[in-house]
Amino acid sequence: MEHRSHDAGELCEAGRRIYVRALREGRLHAEEARAAPCLSDLGLLHPDSQDARSLRPTPPAVALPRLLGAIDTRITAQRRREARLADVFAPLMDLDRRWTSSSGDSAGATVIHGRLRINAAIDHVASKAQVEALAIQPGGSRSVDDLMGALPRTHGILSRGGRLRTLYQHTTRHSPPALAHYRDLDGDVEVRTLNELPDRLLVFDRRVAFLPVNKVRDTAVEIRQQAVVDYLVTVFDLLWRLAVPMWPTPAPQPASNGITPRQRAIAALLTDGLTDTEIAARLGMNVRTARVHIAKLSTFLNSSSRAQLGYLIGRSGILDQPA
Repeated sequence: MEHRSHDAGELCEAGRRIYVRALREGRLHAEEARAAPCLSDLGLLHPDSQDARSLRPTPPAVALPRLLGAIDTRITAQRRREARLADVFAPLMDLDRRWTSSSGDSAGATVIHGRLRINAAIDHVASKAQVEALAIQPGGSRSVDDLMGALPRTHGILSRGGRLRTLYQHTTRHSPPALAHYRDLDGDVEVRTLNELPDRLLVFDRRVAFLPVNKVRDTAVEIRQQAVVDYLVTVFDLLWRLAVPMWPTPAPQPASNGITPRQRAIAALLTDGLTDTEIAARLGMNVRTARVHIAKLSTFLNSSSRAQLGYLIGRSGILDQPA
């Protein structure tokens, strides 16, 4: 399999296949490992002391804790750096608001341009939050960098006795970085998940809210109009009651008659005529995973075509089962 470029610290499909073969056979010729440099970068292969031309696999039980430990070290270092920056810039935030948009703003709403300025505004408001932070984070698992960037503000709120409630999509339940992130937090923290979520939302002390203005999230609006903030909090609370607990005590997601909640959500979108790509985007997963679930649905219902699958889903009663 051709090796394709990917982010550092990730195991690509080619690397995974080679690693699986090394685990099964106990060793691997060094030449074969050259097809996936990420194996060496992640420490998943090491020299064979008995054969200089061979490599032996590092057991997964050894490799995973070591890799997670490296992530924790990065998180700790980044948290300290972010805390220092927040201490420097917090007093300056009230002095200069010239970077906010002067056009299109209304009472209680300020448009902010640029990701650095958006993050600075969020950090400024979060540094004063005393009671609560609410967050909706759609799009599947968050990156390690995003999680590290959020740590200083969440630690600050928790250290002041506030609580943190976050909504993710179900795919986050299988994200080691996300789980490691919440293990590092000490305080009143709850996380729940849903199949689908609206766009990102941050609310601090039920007084200030942040919403993205566009898909690339380089423009946001800071809302201080209390009626609008109250409405957003009501929407959050409704979604929260529908969501499944993930942290600190995860709730099981049992299959019903052989169909998982995730497959039932995909079935509903299939009957709406969505493509594989659209389904993946709505549910915060990659297209390959969505197609695996669709194939399982087809097998379960003995479907021979996409059109027949939608018909069989409607007849099966899958969508009538509780989510």
